[in-house]
Amino acid sequence: MTPSVNLSSSVLSTATQVALVDALVEQGWYVGRGVIDQDLCHALHRELLHMADHNALDEAGIGRGQQHHLRKDIRGDAIHWLDRKSEAQRRYLMAMEDLQQALNQSLFLGLFEYEAHFAHYPPGAFYQRHVDSFRGRANRVISTVGYLNPDWPADGGGEMVLYQPDDPSREVARVVPEAGTFACFLSETIPHEVLPTHQPRASIAGWFRRNASLGGVLDPSR
Repeated sequence: MTPSVNLSSSVLSTATQVALVDALVEQGWYVGRGVIDQDLCHALHRELLHMADHNALDEAGIGRGQQHHLRKDIRGDAIHWLDRKSEAQRRYLMAMEDLQQALNQSLFLGLFEYEAHFAHYPPGAFYQRHVDSFRGRANRVISTVGYLNPDWPADGGGEMVLYQPDDPSREVARVVPEAGTFACFLSETIPHEVLPTHQPRASIAGWFRRNASLGGVLDPSR
């Protein structure tokens, strides 16, 4: 059973909210260490490893709908969309609902919903530089990454690198994938990549989305 965790204090403290909002406004990204409770990280990490061990993950691709296809030369992780079937998932998603409300109140973003998936990178896997918004659809507004690996070694690789929007060659942050770290950034403007990992890497990638339905076409789709 997942240990009882008070996410309101461990993820969404007033200080964290203020720092996160200020960072998004000033630079378009935020990284905080020790944001996610370690008991929750452990429960989520254990759940993801169980899925990986039982071949319950799907190979990740690029694009969406008819444009979706597998490209191991671009992206090498395997994923499982969060579905609230475990107490740990529900607690994480409840925290993101609180964060969505805080972002809407502070920045008037009109965020409509949050979607997220586990991401498991086997040794050698990476994700080339990209931005998270889809071509022709600006519905992903803020991206999030929560990291789950305990005791990540200094030579483990797998860092997420964020780049300056107007100068894609300029690195502005390098995020070590250690349990408890939480990152978020503007989906449309912050280029980022995952460097090759040297050991299994576990995280939750998520996106706060805006309702961009047009002409009777649902977006977000169901």
